[in-house]
Amino acid sequence: MDLPGRHGASIDAPVNTLEGWDGSIAYLDRDGVLNIGREDYVKNADEVILIEGAGHAVAALRAAGYRIVIVTNQSPVNRGMFSHEDLADINQTVLDGLMLENPDAIVDLVLYSPYAPWDNSPVRKPGAGMLQVGRQLLSGLSLDVAHNSNDIQHKFDEGRSLMAGDRNADMGAAYNHGVRGFRVDPDIGLSGVIDRMLDDDDEGDALEI
Repeated sequence: MDLPGRHGASIDAPVNTLEGWDGSIAYLDRDGVLNIGREDYVKNADEVILIEGAGHAVAALRAAGYRIVIVTNQSPVNRGMFSHEDLADINQTVLDGLMLENPDAIVDLVLYSPYAPWDNSPVRKPGAGMLQVGRQLLSGLSLDVAHNSNDIQHKFDEGRSLMAGDRNADMGAAYNHGVRGFRVDPDIGLSGVIDRMLDDDDEGDALEI
């Protein structure tokens, strides 16, 4: 079974519980949402540039009761362009930058897919696998992945949960997991859609075919 990588811990390490949590998760892409993306990939920590307002937006989601799960496609790892260790440095730099902007910008999980598009892995967006694993870890469920969340054994009620990303793959992952999807302008980042995300009546953006 393909499983994503996890920043700072083994994939099956337990996650801290949060008292009073209603089950809502904000699944966030990384590049173009929290930090500036690059056509040739963000390959090391020195290339990380946080998008202004991303930390405040994450903090606002936390204040609204969401737990935060970053889900990022990182095929260059398996293609030998940079290592898992390089990616760990990049991810930690992003996390530190969010907290520097706003100390309440707490991220619960960072999951990444090292698989290439031709691997057809369910844990590479637009497959829903990374979102499934985020839900399962936060909910204390056994790990089970599939391209579509209707095909896993235990389909959890996602409630207010949502996915935010700047690419069609992110919207596809939202659709395949059954949550609202919000398309992010990579020039503005997460702050550009935060008001919509916090509106429970906003059904998100349609999946473009």
